[in-house]
Amino acid sequence: MQKRGPVRLAYLSHARLHREQERRLHRDTLYARPARLREYKYSAVDSNPISLYVMHPFWNTVVKIFPKWLAPNLITFSGFLLLVFNFFLMAYFDPDFYASAPDQKHVPNKVWVIVGLLNFAAYTLDGVDGKQARRTQSSSPLGELFDHGLDSWACMFFVVTVYSTFGRGSNGVSVFILYLLLWMVLFSFILSHWEKYNTGILFLPWGYDISQVTISTVYIVTSIIGVEAWYNPFLFHFLYKDLFVAMIIGCALIVTIPMSLNNYYKAYAKGTLKHHSFYEAMLPFFSPVLLFTLCTFWIFQSPTDILETQPRLFYFMVGTAFANISCQLIVSQMSSTRCQPVNWLLLPLALVILVVMSGLVPEQETNLLYLITIVIALAHIHYGVNVVRQLSKHFNIRIFSLQKPSSD
Repeated sequence: MQKRGPVRLAYLSHARLHREQERRLHRDTLYARPARLREYKYSAVDSNPISLYVMHPFWNTVVKIFPKWLAPNLITFSGFLLLVFNFFLMAYFDPDFYASAPDQKHVPNKVWVIVGLLNFAAYTLDGVDGKQARRTQSSSPLGELFDHGLDSWACMFFVVTVYSTFGRGSNGVSVFILYLLLWMVLFSFILSHWEKYNTGILFLPWGYDISQVTISTVYIVTSIIGVEAWYNPFLFHFLYKDLFVAMIIGCALIVTIPMSLNNYYKAYAKGTLKHHSFYEAMLPFFSPVLLFTLCTFWIFQSPTDILETQPRLFYFMVGTAFANISCQLIVSQMSSTRCQPVNWLLLPLALVILVVMSGLVPEQETNLLYLITIVIALAHIHYGVNVVRQLSKHFNIRIFSLQKPSSD
């Protein structure tokens, strides 16, 4: 047997010490996280030229309009509600994503104006809330968690809303392609928080600013030229819907993923990674990949072709489950605690899929989708409210007010 030399023994000693440090770190529970959050310091890098040279100067001007008594979290929540309003407004005028088809009654042009202005307003409020926090000296881990937690849910709302500009008619995009595009956006979002989970720094993705400016412009242009203009090819035989698909895929594959891997490699080269084992580093991806696998399996094995019959509801369910996974990751990376491998909401989802696959109640598949969507939505809201209340109590601050709570 080969004897262990001093170098080998030193390596094993270092490895055991590192494993023990990780075990102590991971023993933290949700109830210990507020104490760790008190030590948390926000660290972010924004290198997007659109954001740096266009949007930030604009936001610096806009924030001066708001009174200093206005809580940043109220600004954050107001912007999120505008996206929710857009989602349900478009659901009313285009419930099944057929309104933009040539032979269908189109969404009124004035609705596109409203949606475009509200989308840009929501984007502006999302950019202003942090500046208001610094302006009023009210920055806190709760504010960051509140902001990024709502952003994780907002991904679904703005992607599904913009789908109505093309829809799934003869000149549109299929509901399955939109499902994949939605996952491209969701993956891009969680990738940035995976970076922070491992590096301690949030590298703001370029795709977000590019997409928000583009989407707002598309809405306004649609109100002027009508959806019929999107039927025509813009270059040779390439339609505008192809450009829409290419932009989302391109942002993810050409911009987001390479930049994330580069940021991770730089931290690795500097020796500043927070998690050194491959397993611990990749934990944040376990639940999203499992969610994607379960939902995709449901789509392909559905006895009633559930994505074709209930696309909007299915997207909402996926986006809400993803938001809960993301929120728990954000709490973990802000509190330097371990990301849980499997989100518990995936268990009832798997159970519903198992019942659907059994073929015992094929006529109830839509009702089961409604049921699991309600369960996931209520569970996510319950989780968010509890975490926010817990942190507001711990930091002795109010969620939507700059006034300190009474000491009674």
